[in-house]
Amino acid sequence: MKCLAEVALILLFVAAMTAGAQSPTNDQSVKQETQARGYWTDPATGLMWAGKDNGKDVSWKKAMKYCRDLRLAGYSDWRLASLGELKGIYDENANAPGLMGPSGKGTPATWHVKGNLFLTGNQWSSSRLTDDRGKPSGYASRFDFNEGQMFNGDELWFFTNKRALCVRALPCKVGLLSSPVARMETQGKPRRR
Repeated sequence: MKCLAEVALILLFVAAMTAGAQSPTNDQSVKQETQARGYWTDPATGLMWAGKDNGKDVSWKKAMKYCRDLRLAGYSDWRLASLGELKGIYDENANAPGLMGPSGKGTPATWHVKGNLFLTGNQWSSSRLTDDRGKPSGYASRFDFNEGQMFNGDELWFFTNKRALCVRALPCKVGLLSSPVARMETQGKPRRR
């Protein structure tokens, strides 16, 4: 919990420092950086997003595997985003270029997604629906960044216009703003990976 508070404080400070300095030119450079680097870090959540989805039709299981196997920016702990995480980067005022159509080879499209992420279809989420017994069902949710809507109940094997957008959590630097007492409390304790 203390780590989350530290990250939130840092992000708030960075946002406050850059809020007045943003201009259309600065915004354009951020968009170009996302595609050049291949990833974008959301300053509001600290999540690191792949700069583009997988670019082709994929079933839910293959979307999960794609993200698990992704090696990007020196990291191997990528995963398929949850429905809440996908909803968190929707912005009706954002206009990120992308494609729409079969396997991303369709027509140019504009997606309402933060970070100028390059999307080519609706995005699977890692969020599976449960059955009446509370067990995972054969259905999962997806998110449409064109309409800003979530859809529950797509069968896991269904793949038409479904893509994989990967995300990872940034590691928390324990003690960054902590007091000496808090740093001593964490010393010697193994960190979970």
